[in-house]
This record gives sequence, structure tokens and C-alpha cells, in this order.
Amino acid sequence: MKLNELRDNPGASKKRTRVARGPGSGKGKMGGRGIKGQKSRSGVSINGYEGGQMPLYQRLPKRGFNVPNPKKYAVVNLGILAKFIDAGKIDVKAPITEDVLVESGLVRRKLDGVRILAKGEFSAKVDLDVTGASKAAIEVVEKAGGSLKVKA
Repeated sequence: MKLNELRDNPGASKKRTRVARGPGSGKGKMGGRGIKGQKSRSGVSINGYEGGQMPLYQRLPKRGFNVPNPKKYAVVNLGILAKFIDAGKIDVKAPITEDVLVESGLVRRKLDGVRILAKGEFSAKVDLDVTGASKAAIEVVEKAGGSLKVKA
């Protein structure tokens, strides 16, 4: 095999259609837009327009509420926290704060605080001091003999 014999597999690449480049291209003259009308013009955007009929998105009722400035928490599952403790990246003797979690690399950044969730196995006796925690996570930590303080 020589360099000049290298070829792509058949069908691996497809030539792009050059629109409005003469009658031989198959998409010449009007470029596949038909004759006259709004859609034949450039700069026309009519997504959702239904010819004057009330559009679907306006016919349906509005539902729910979007919080304009929601709190974003860095989420930590107890199973991953246990792995970091087993690996020796987090010291169990000292209280575990949000700053300790960031330094260990478990949390990249605190955002509006750290929230502990109960996913995974956990058996270490630790003192956690974080912004938030689920009820199940608090139960698991206390069952293991530790304490979990949540900032108000």
C-alpha cells in the first residue's frame, strides 16, 4: 500500500449540498425555496407561527413557578465520603467542615453550601458541620455514632 492509494471507506464522507450554484447542482435557481412567499425570503423566522391561529404555546395554560434565584448546593453522598475517609484523604478525628471537604478534593467548590445525602454505605464516627443534609443522612451518621450539624 502506498500513500497515493489511501482512500476513505465508501460512504464515510458525504459531499455537502451547495445550494443555489447553478442548474447542474440540482438545487440551483431558487435554491429549494420555491417561488415567492415569506419562506423564500432571507431573514425570516416563523417558528411557532400558525398562520394567524392562536399558537399552541399560547393556548396552553401556564403552570408552576420558577424560583428566580435558587440556592445551588454542592452535593456529597455518604458513600463517597466514606471512600475518602478510608483512603485517608479526610481526617476523622477533627470535625469535618465544608472547607475540609474542598481541601480534600471531594467538593470542587462550595457554591451556596454543601448538602449531605444518604446514598451509599457509611460506618465512620465523624463530626460533620455543613449547610444542609437530608433526614436520612442525619439518621445514618447518628446511627454510626457521629454527629451532623446543619447551619440554619
